[in-house]
Amino acid sequence: MAGQLVHIEDADDPRTAAYRDVRERDLVGRQGLFVAEGEVVLRVLSRSPLCAPVSLLVAQKRLAALAEVIEALPDGTPVYVAGQAAMDAIVGFPIHRGMLALGRRRAAPSADELLARLPREALVLVLSAIANHDNMGGIFRNAAAFGADAVILDSDCCDPLYRKAIRVSVGAALITPFARLAPGEDLPGLLAAHGFEALALSPRGAQTLAQTERAARAAVLLGAEGPGLADDLLAQARTVRIPMAGAFDSLNVAATSGIVLHHLAFMAKRRSA
Repeated sequence: MAGQLVHIEDADDPRTAAYRDVRERDLVGRQGLFVAEGEVVLRVLSRSPLCAPVSLLVAQKRLAALAEVIEALPDGTPVYVAGQAAMDAIVGFPIHRGMLALGRRRAAPSADELLARLPREALVLVLSAIANHDNMGGIFRNAAAFGADAVILDSDCCDPLYRKAIRVSVGAALITPFARLAPGEDLPGLLAAHGFEALALSPRGAQTLAQTERAARAAVLLGAEGPGLADDLLAQARTVRIPMAGAFDSLNVAATSGIVLHHLAFMAKRRSA
Protein backbone atom coordinates (compact mmCIF):
# COMPACT_ATOMS: atom_id res chain seq x y z
CA MET A 1 0.00 0.00 0.00
CA ALA A 2 1.21 3.49 -0.76
CA GLY A 3 -0.05 6.82 -2.03
CA GLN A 4 0.95 8.05 -5.46
CA LEU A 5 3.02 11.24 -5.57
CA VAL A 6 1.76 13.83 -8.08
CA HIS A 7 3.89 16.95 -8.43
CA ILE A 8 1.96 20.19 -8.90
CA GLU A 9 3.71 23.12 -10.56
CA ASP A 10 0.71 25.36 -11.31
CA ALA A 11 -1.68 26.61 -8.63
CA ASP A 12 -4.46 26.42 -11.23
CA ASP A 13 -3.90 22.71 -11.86
CA PRO A 14 -7.46 21.26 -12.01
CA ARG A 15 -6.38 18.16 -10.09
CA THR A 16 -6.26 20.24 -6.90
CA ALA A 17 -9.63 21.92 -7.43
CA ALA A 18 -11.12 20.32 -4.30
CA TYR A 19 -8.57 22.19 -2.17
CA ARG A 20 -9.16 25.59 -3.73
CA ASP A 21 -10.29 28.44 -1.45
CA VAL A 22 -10.55 26.21 1.61
CA ARG A 23 -12.09 28.80 3.94
CA GLU A 24 -14.85 29.74 1.50
CA ARG A 25 -15.61 26.09 0.77
CA ASP A 26 -15.90 25.47 4.52
CA LEU A 27 -19.03 27.62 4.48
CA VAL A 28 -20.86 25.80 1.69
CA GLY A 29 -19.83 22.18 2.24
CA ARG A 30 -18.10 19.59 0.11
CA GLN A 31 -20.82 17.11 -0.88
CA GLY A 32 -19.99 14.48 1.71
CA LEU A 33 -16.24 15.13 1.84
CA PHE A 34 -14.23 16.93 4.52
CA VAL A 35 -10.82 18.59 4.83
CA ALA A 36 -8.35 17.65 7.56
CA GLU A 37 -5.15 19.54 8.30
CA GLY A 38 -1.95 19.09 10.27
CA GLU A 39 0.39 16.17 10.82
CA VAL A 40 -1.30 14.76 13.93
CA VAL A 41 -4.75 14.80 12.32
CA LEU A 42 -3.51 13.25 9.06
CA ARG A 43 -1.90 10.43 11.03
CA VAL A 44 -5.23 9.77 12.75
CA LEU A 45 -7.06 9.84 9.40
CA SER A 46 -4.62 7.32 7.91
CA ARG A 47 -5.60 4.72 10.54
CA SER A 48 -9.26 5.62 11.02
CA PRO A 49 -11.75 2.74 10.65
CA LEU A 50 -14.56 5.27 10.15
CA CYS A 51 -13.12 7.64 7.53
CA ALA A 52 -11.08 7.15 4.37
CA PRO A 53 -8.50 9.51 2.85
CA VAL A 54 -9.37 10.54 -0.70
CA SER A 55 -6.22 12.56 -1.43
CA LEU A 56 -3.49 14.64 0.22
CA LEU A 57 -2.05 18.05 -0.62
CA VAL A 58 1.42 18.50 0.88
CA ALA A 59 4.04 21.22 0.68
CA GLN A 60 7.29 19.84 -0.69
CA LYS A 61 9.17 20.71 2.50
CA ARG A 62 6.67 18.67 4.60
CA LEU A 63 6.81 15.52 2.48
CA ALA A 64 9.43 13.69 4.55
CA ALA A 65 7.43 14.16 7.77
CA LEU A 66 4.50 12.28 6.23
CA ALA A 67 6.45 9.34 4.80
CA GLU A 68 4.74 6.79 7.09
CA VAL A 69 1.30 8.21 6.39
CA ILE A 70 1.84 8.12 2.65
CA GLU A 71 3.13 4.54 2.85
CA ALA A 72 -0.04 3.48 4.69
CA LEU A 73 -2.46 5.00 2.15
CA PRO A 74 -4.47 2.73 -0.14
CA ASP A 75 -2.64 2.10 -3.40
CA GLY A 76 -3.03 4.92 -5.87
CA THR A 77 -4.33 7.54 -3.42
CA PRO A 78 -3.16 10.85 -4.94
CA VAL A 79 -0.64 12.80 -2.90
CA TYR A 80 -0.33 16.20 -4.52
CA VAL A 81 3.04 17.80 -3.78
CA ALA A 82 3.49 21.52 -4.33
CA GLY A 83 5.87 24.30 -3.43
CA GLN A 84 4.77 26.40 -0.46
CA ALA A 85 3.82 29.39 -2.64
CA ALA A 86 1.70 27.25 -4.96
CA MET A 87 0.01 25.55 -2.01
CA ASP A 88 -0.81 28.91 -0.41
CA ALA A 89 -2.32 30.07 -3.70
CA ILE A 90 -4.43 26.91 -4.01
CA VAL A 91 -5.95 27.05 -0.51
CA GLY A 92 -6.27 30.83 -0.47
CA PHE A 93 -4.20 31.70 2.61
CA PRO A 94 -0.71 31.02 4.02
CA ILE A 95 -0.97 27.47 5.32
CA HIS A 96 2.00 27.08 7.62
CA ARG A 97 1.23 23.47 8.51
CA GLY A 98 1.77 22.64 4.85
CA MET A 99 -0.41 19.54 4.75
CA LEU A 100 -4.08 18.89 4.05
CA ALA A 101 -6.17 15.83 3.28
CA LEU A 102 -9.51 15.33 1.66
CA GLY A 103 -11.50 12.58 3.39
CA ARG A 104 -14.80 10.78 3.23
CA ARG A 105 -16.83 9.21 6.02
CA ARG A 106 -17.25 5.50 5.26
CA ALA A 107 -20.81 5.24 6.61
CA ALA A 108 -23.37 7.41 8.40
CA PRO A 109 -25.50 5.18 10.64
CA SER A 110 -28.74 6.36 12.16
CA ALA A 111 -28.76 6.97 15.90
CA ASP A 112 -30.91 3.85 16.31
CA GLU A 113 -28.40 1.72 14.38
CA LEU A 114 -25.42 3.10 16.28
CA LEU A 115 -26.94 2.58 19.73
CA ALA A 116 -28.09 -0.93 18.84
CA ARG A 117 -24.57 -2.15 18.11
CA LEU A 118 -22.89 -0.78 21.23
CA PRO A 119 -21.70 -3.23 23.92
CA ARG A 120 -23.70 -4.21 27.01
CA GLU A 121 -21.81 -1.59 29.03
CA ALA A 122 -21.60 1.67 27.11
CA LEU A 123 -21.18 5.39 27.70
CA VAL A 124 -22.46 7.85 25.11
CA LEU A 125 -22.67 11.62 24.81
CA VAL A 126 -25.84 13.23 23.48
CA LEU A 127 -25.43 16.81 22.26
CA SER A 128 -28.22 19.34 21.79
CA ALA A 129 -27.76 22.53 19.74
CA ILE A 130 -23.95 22.64 20.06
CA ALA A 131 -23.25 25.15 17.29
CA ASN A 132 -19.69 26.25 18.15
CA HIS A 133 -17.00 24.30 16.28
CA ASP A 134 -14.40 24.81 19.02
CA ASN A 135 -16.77 23.31 21.57
CA MET A 136 -17.66 20.46 19.23
CA GLY A 137 -14.01 19.63 18.66
CA GLY A 138 -13.24 19.82 22.38
CA ILE A 139 -16.15 17.52 23.21
CA PHE A 140 -15.00 14.90 20.71
CA ARG A 141 -11.46 15.13 22.08
CA ASN A 142 -12.80 14.43 25.57
CA ALA A 143 -15.01 11.62 24.28
CA ALA A 144 -11.96 9.87 22.84
CA ALA A 145 -9.78 10.60 25.89
CA PHE A 146 -12.26 9.07 28.36
CA GLY A 147 -13.50 6.20 26.23
CA ALA A 148 -17.01 7.28 25.27
CA ASP A 149 -18.44 4.68 22.92
CA ALA A 150 -20.37 7.10 20.71
CA VAL A 151 -21.71 10.62 20.29
CA ILE A 152 -25.30 11.38 19.28
CA LEU A 153 -26.06 14.84 17.86
CA ASP A 154 -29.44 16.45 17.42
CA SER A 155 -30.36 18.17 14.16
CA ASP A 156 -29.32 21.60 15.51
CA CYS A 157 -25.67 20.66 16.15
CA CYS A 158 -22.85 21.79 13.88
CA ASP A 159 -20.80 19.32 11.84
CA PRO A 160 -18.05 17.44 13.75
CA LEU A 161 -16.28 17.01 10.40
CA TYR A 162 -15.96 20.73 9.78
CA ARG A 163 -12.24 21.49 9.32
CA LYS A 164 -11.88 23.53 12.53
CA ALA A 165 -13.81 21.00 14.62
CA ILE A 166 -11.56 18.19 13.39
CA ARG A 167 -8.47 20.26 14.17
CA VAL A 168 -9.61 21.13 17.70
CA SER A 169 -10.52 17.49 18.32
CA VAL A 170 -6.94 16.52 17.34
CA GLY A 171 -8.50 13.98 14.98
CA ALA A 172 -10.86 12.43 17.55
CA ALA A 173 -13.84 13.32 15.33
CA LEU A 174 -12.40 10.89 12.76
CA ILE A 175 -12.29 7.88 15.09
CA THR A 176 -15.25 8.39 17.46
CA PRO A 177 -18.52 6.87 16.17
CA PHE A 178 -21.31 9.42 15.88
CA ALA A 179 -24.81 9.72 14.46
CA ARG A 180 -27.29 12.52 13.98
CA LEU A 181 -30.92 12.46 15.11
CA ALA A 182 -33.58 13.27 12.57
CA PRO A 183 -35.55 16.47 13.27
CA GLY A 184 -38.26 15.69 15.81
CA GLU A 185 -36.90 12.22 16.61
CA ASP A 186 -37.90 10.99 20.08
CA LEU A 187 -34.58 11.04 21.94
CA PRO A 188 -35.84 9.87 25.39
CA GLY A 189 -37.76 7.05 23.74
CA LEU A 190 -34.75 6.02 21.65
CA LEU A 191 -32.46 5.92 24.68
CA ALA A 192 -34.98 3.93 26.69
CA ALA A 193 -35.50 1.46 23.86
CA HIS A 194 -31.79 0.66 23.94
CA GLY A 195 -31.54 0.49 27.73
CA PHE A 196 -29.70 3.78 28.31
CA GLU A 197 -30.25 5.88 31.42
CA ALA A 198 -30.28 9.58 30.53
CA LEU A 199 -28.14 11.88 32.71
CA ALA A 200 -28.89 15.51 31.90
CA LEU A 201 -26.39 18.19 32.96
CA SER A 202 -27.93 21.38 34.30
CA PRO A 203 -27.09 24.00 36.95
CA ARG A 204 -30.52 23.07 38.35
CA GLY A 205 -29.69 19.38 38.60
CA ALA A 206 -31.27 17.41 41.43
CA GLN A 207 -27.99 15.78 42.44
CA THR A 208 -24.31 16.61 42.23
CA LEU A 209 -21.97 14.79 39.88
CA ALA A 210 -20.07 13.39 42.88
CA GLN A 211 -23.28 11.71 44.05
CA THR A 212 -23.97 10.21 40.64
CA GLU A 213 -23.49 6.52 40.06
CA ARG A 214 -23.48 5.13 36.56
CA ALA A 215 -25.77 2.53 35.04
CA ALA A 216 -24.25 -0.06 32.71
CA ARG A 217 -25.62 1.92 29.78
CA ALA A 218 -25.46 5.66 30.40
CA ALA A 219 -26.15 8.62 28.11
CA VAL A 220 -24.84 12.07 29.11
CA LEU A 221 -27.00 14.90 27.74
CA LEU A 222 -25.34 18.28 27.16
CA GLY A 223 -26.96 21.45 25.84
CA ALA A 224 -25.63 24.68 24.38
CA GLU A 225 -24.11 27.26 26.68
CA GLY A 226 -26.77 29.72 27.76
CA PRO A 227 -30.08 28.03 26.97
CA GLY A 228 -28.94 24.58 28.08
CA LEU A 229 -31.18 21.56 27.60
CA ALA A 230 -34.88 21.87 26.83
CA ASP A 231 -37.26 21.44 29.75
CA ASP A 232 -38.89 18.39 28.20
CA LEU A 233 -35.53 16.61 28.06
CA LEU A 234 -34.73 17.56 31.65
CA ALA A 235 -38.11 16.23 32.75
CA GLN A 236 -37.36 12.80 31.27
CA ALA A 237 -33.83 12.36 32.64
CA ARG A 238 -31.91 12.17 35.90
CA THR A 239 -30.61 15.71 36.30
CA VAL A 240 -27.05 16.31 37.46
CA ARG A 241 -25.18 19.47 38.41
CA ILE A 242 -21.51 20.34 38.88
CA PRO A 243 -21.12 22.56 41.97
CA MET A 244 -19.03 25.69 41.44
CA ALA A 245 -17.43 28.24 43.72
CA GLY A 246 -19.50 31.09 45.05
CA ALA A 247 -22.41 32.21 42.90
CA PHE A 248 -20.68 31.30 39.64
CA ASP A 249 -22.72 28.80 37.64
CA SER A 250 -21.26 28.97 34.13
CA LEU A 251 -18.97 26.26 32.77
CA ASN A 252 -17.87 25.79 29.18
CA VAL A 253 -19.72 22.84 27.64
CA ALA A 254 -16.52 21.19 26.40
CA ALA A 255 -15.01 21.46 29.89
CA THR A 256 -18.23 20.04 31.31
CA SER A 257 -17.99 17.03 29.01
CA GLY A 258 -14.47 16.28 30.21
CA ILE A 259 -15.38 16.52 33.91
CA VAL A 260 -18.47 14.33 33.53
CA LEU A 261 -16.83 11.70 31.31
CA HIS A 262 -13.83 11.43 33.62
CA HIS A 263 -16.12 10.85 36.60
CA LEU A 264 -18.29 8.28 34.86
CA ALA A 265 -15.38 6.44 33.24
CA PHE A 266 -13.69 5.93 36.60
CA MET A 267 -17.00 5.10 38.29
CA ALA A 268 -17.39 2.31 35.75
CA LYS A 269 -13.90 1.01 36.52
CA ARG A 270 -14.64 0.95 40.25
CA ARG A 271 -17.95 -0.83 39.71
CA SER A 272 -16.45 -3.59 37.54
CA ALA A 273 -13.28 -4.06 39.62
